[in-house]
Amino acid sequence: MQVTDKDGVKRWKKVEVRLKDHVSVPVFASGMSTQFYDECLDDYLSNMAMEQFPQSQPLWEVHIIKYPTSHAASNIVFKFHHSLGDGISLMGALLSCLKRADNPSLPLTFPSVQLHANKNGRDLSMFRKVPRFLSSVYNTLSEMCSTIAKSSLFEDDKTPIRSRHSGVEFLPVSITTMAFSLDHIKQIKARLGVVRSTQLQFSSSNSSGPFSISKLST
Repeated sequence: MQVTDKDGVKRWKKVEVRLKDHVSVPVFASGMSTQFYDECLDDYLSNMAMEQFPQSQPLWEVHIIKYPTSHAASNIVFKFHHSLGDGISLMGALLSCLKRADNPSLPLTFPSVQLHANKNGRDLSMFRKVPRFLSSVYNTLSEMCSTIAKSSLFEDDKTPIRSRHSGVEFLPVSITTMAFSLDHIKQIKARLGVVRSTQLQFSSSNSSGPFSISKLST
């Protein structure tokens, strides 16, 4: 857990983990419809997002919701403080703990995307690689210049996400869940012509400190 020494410097302290302090199993009304439990899940996540981590214990929580929603029979919600890692590394650590259903002795794997090959069985020709490389360099430089300009010279446009209201970080938040099947992701990748692997990341933060919320449905 994080502690602050006499000089005001934060450091890590090794402590004993008590699972009962980190694992929560909420209780809702039984025998209700899936739409009712959808609302219960959204309200539960919204309230959880506004709660601060107890500073007397490690900064992570696991919430087990044993009620069927319209997308899953049950849900497991992992809440981690950002000091433990970013969303990508935390999801990587979580997936490394999972096993394949057909062969539990093997780690979890995902289908890899193969690059297109020509008639001779080789990768993309140099005539196609060079323009793609130059395009990547141009897009990278363009985004870097745009980011620097917006952070120092210009102000971002008003959007549904950025309202420009002062103190918006202290307002209550509301979380709404959405489900995307792998088939839908594959359709989107096919329409966009994406050949690289796709990763979805969801994170949230509030005034009490940043954290990541990841949800697995079973």
